Amino acid sequence: GRAVSLSRQVQATGDSSTVSKCSAAARGYIQDRFLRLLAGRRRRRRRAPLIHRGYYIRARAVDRCVQDFLLKTQSLPRTQILSLGAGFDSLYFRLKDMGLLHHTVVYEVDFPNVACQKATLIKGMKELSALVGDTGGEGLGAITFSGEDYKLLGVDLSELTELERALEEAGLDNKIPTLFIAEVVLTYMENTRSDALIQWAAECFPQACFLVYEQVHPEDPFGCVMEQHFSQLNSALHSLAQYPDCEAQQRRFLGRGWTECSVMDMNEFFTCCIPEDEQQRVQTLEPFDEYEEWHLKCSHYFVLTASKGMEPSWTPLLPISRHAGPVGMAGSIPAAVCARLSGIPGLRRYGHHSVLLKSNVILTTGGFGEEDGQHCRMRNFHVLSKHAGYWKAGCVTLKIPDKRWGERLYHTVSCLSDTLALVVGGRTSPSSAGLGMLWLKFPETCNASDPDDIAVELVSLQPATEPAALRWRHSTTEMTFKGEQYLFVYGGRSTLEPVLGDWYFLHTRELSYTVIAVEGPVPESRHSHSACSWEGGVLIAGGLGAAEQPLGSVFLLRELEHGFQWQTVETHPPLVPRYSHTAHVHEGKLLLVGGVWLHTSSVPGITVIDLMTGLCLDYVINVEHLEWPLMLHNHSSIFLPNEKELLVIGGGGNCFSFGTYLNPEPVSLSLSSILTNH
Repeated sequence: GRAVSLSRQVQATGDSSTVSKCSAAARGYIQDRFLRLLAGRRRRRRRAPLIHRGYYIRARAVDRCVQDFLLKTQSLPRTQILSLGAGFDSLYFRLKDMGLLHHTVVYEVDFPNVACQKATLIKGMKELSALVGDTGGEGLGAITFSGEDYKLLGVDLSELTELERALEEAGLDNKIPTLFIAEVVLTYMENTRSDALIQWAAECFPQACFLVYEQVHPEDPFGCVMEQHFSQLNSALHSLAQYPDCEAQQRRFLGRGWTECSVMDMNEFFTCCIPEDEQQRVQTLEPFDEYEEWHLKCSHYFVLTASKGMEPSWTPLLPISRHAGPVGMAGSIPAAVCARLSGIPGLRRYGHHSVLLKSNVILTTGGFGEEDGQHCRMRNFHVLSKHAGYWKAGCVTLKIPDKRWGERLYHTVSCLSDTLALVVGGRTSPSSAGLGMLWLKFPETCNASDPDDIAVELVSLQPATEPAALRWRHSTTEMTFKGEQYLFVYGGRSTLEPVLGDWYFLHTRELSYTVIAVEGPVPESRHSHSACSWEGGVLIAGGLGAAEQPLGSVFLLRELEHGFQWQTVETHPPLVPRYSHTAHVHEGKLLLVGGVWLHTSSVPGITVIDLMTGLCLDYVINVEHLEWPLMLHNHSSIFLPNEKELLVIGGGGNCFSFGTYLNPEPVSLSLSSILTNH
């Protein structure tokens, strides 16, 4: 009974992926006219852009490797492909249609009921049956459909002896070069059984290639959410415990009879194996603003190719260039939940902004999160205030439910006095234009025990200043020039431009746009970077640049007599490129908090850059006292210099198809150990 119910759960994940593949094909991510024919009635659902990209990269990885195998073996008299757990995959029909199967037979294996359903579909559909040519060999043992160069078998993969017998009956020839494909299949089997299958393939086939695509890295926050999702679906990912990273997967194959093995995660694959023009095509297919989740998804899936006995050897994934990680950790920083702040709704959000109004009042606005049990763009503002050493939380309602507020994400809020703050930019959906500027006016007595209403007023801007406000994922930083206060609006993105590199000086009192001369090397365009005030100027660090690649550069905009100058801050060791982090300056040190980077052996913690020497130290955040995964991207953070304490508010995101994850409560990081002057 258990095996049957388990196989049903695994099949359900297959059905869901069929729907996603169809949706990606319908939007032009993948060219595949056979998907919808094979999907039957399951196909009619439109998925989100993030899901489309995920299935695009999966299809590209598999196609590249399969086509490379066919190309490298095209001069041989006969080859074969064995697709394990093929489901309703269209691989055979695509290859046949492209004229790539001159001397190759494709065998597909899946659970008997899946194989029967698929056979029925093929027979009932002219476009499919005409391509394959039915030779009437089905009904023999496990064979549900038999064509000249296509055999469909219903067998449970974890029963190796049954599988061997069925394949032999179907005519599989272990003396000719064979490509095994396992696309998110092995991980659903018990490790002893999948290991046995890998070893059997190497032992019984003198010339063999193996292609695997599946999940990796269960240990970090995104990995925890991913693993939990599959466990709740009752289709646990077994490989992860024993093979948690790409190196372990590589050792797994090399230790079981395979002589060559290369592996890359999907960030590496996208960067190294997909031509730039194709990367651009995919990045512009539909409005997209979930970069963090895309990069995290890609760092949690890998493609592996192993081979033995192939002349010349089969290495479709070379060359691999790894994303460099931190050189070593300088120490660890303890994370703790804030006393008396647990269970408070309104702070579970991401893409929001938090700002310190006075030394003891924090205002959080906007973002996407949880309101009244629903996931939505956040309408309510939120105030935290400190009394007698403890933070208290309160919710602020706008004086009138204010349309002008626009429920925005990725905006900035700059506090100009105890009673006044300026909101710049932000977005509702990524396809709608940016949202302009607003004043937020507070009563004199704003605190959390009795949060008063906050008035929202629209700022009327001169036309010259408007482009400054129609952006999101930008930064707005307080600065001074000739003793006058300015706000420096920099970078971000807009509906038209995926990445901006321009800037505006806004005179704070008049909110007018001022032209000030800037010299020196202009930083490359970026969004989701950090910006801090320092010595009258601005420090810009990291961000996501053109072609959606994280940046590791740090720049200082420094005041000169007649204007400003961009200066590069050299860091050593070089800062690991990152974005979606937050930053603070304390006594000549730049602190970078969290973010997303592309290398996978750890998640970003806190990086301290000494602005005098350029020395760059990475610290890991110790989360053993938290009972939940801490996602440090799309968060906000407030630094309290007297306590040398960092308050992290919100954070999280939409974790691919695994559900939205929001950090449940604010977290306090004590930095006293790393900020004491040695």
